[in-house]
Amino acid sequence: MSRMIKIRVPATSANLGPGFDCLGLALNLWNEISFEAADKLTYHVTGEGAEKLNKGTKNLLTKAYALAYETCGQKMGGVKICAHNEILMSSGLGSSAAAIVAGLFGANEMLGRPLGESDLLKLATEMEGHPDNIAPALFGGLVVSVMARDEIITKRYEIPELTLVIVKPMLDWPTRMARAVLPKSVSRTDAIHNIGRAVLVVDALRTGDLELLQKIMDDRIHQPYRLRHISGGVAAYKTAKQFGAAALSGAGPSIINFVSPENAEQAKMEIAKVFQERGIETREVITKPVLQGVHAI
Repeated sequence: MSRMIKIRVPATSANLGPGFDCLGLALNLWNEISFEAADKLTYHVTGEGAEKLNKGTKNLLTKAYALAYETCGQKMGGVKICAHNEILMSSGLGSSAAAIVAGLFGANEMLGRPLGESDLLKLATEMEGHPDNIAPALFGGLVVSVMARDEIITKRYEIPELTLVIVKPMLDWPTRMARAVLPKSVSRTDAIHNIGRAVLVVDALRTGDLELLQKIMDDRIHQPYRLRHISGGVAAYKTAKQFGAAALSGAGPSIINFVSPENAEQAKMEIAKVFQERGIETREVITKPVLQGVHAI
């Protein structure tokens, strides 16, 4: 058994416009976590979410860590877990998926890797509820994920270096609310609209075709319903579309904008300005996709 390991897990952006609950992209924002054998379970975080996460040792990461031991039929001993988080929480950047993947991957490393990639994907998806953020956190790159009875089918694509602007309004936007505002059913017209565009989004990202991406990265299944409940969301989204392809990142409230490198700073400022004019503080990030998922360092 390893006595200490250190890992990195990336942020992810799911949906990517029309790819609702199916598409996910790994981003160059990382949480770093170390696991060291100890007399008891301890957990400490610096960076994003530290104030909230340092209140106790029970969280998604430690639950996932324990689940891996339970799945392998092993008794979980004490462990000292230290994390430095760069992934913004409650932002639509896959912080919960990152925590789950980190806990499972870290435990698997400590156990000598008894679980394979498909095992980790299955366990993480069971915890998260859907694989759209989980798969790119595990595998990196752009991943299409679908559920087929008891199987999770994924297809990973490598994509060229792109410039991404992410603006998060500092609003309370829990996942349960983001799900609650969605309609119970959608029209055939809206379904057809999304199906064709989701295919084209994958192709545009694979080839780095920002012009095509800007034309087809719109959605009728989730974004219109969510944006109208996010203060400034509709206006910020329209502003982002002036600079490039835009979408809610995951369920929001962050806006993700695929732009040319020379327009990144202006896009960041203009999108943030929409929220700030409404008295809403923002956090902004300029980043890029990454081809690597969770890994030991």
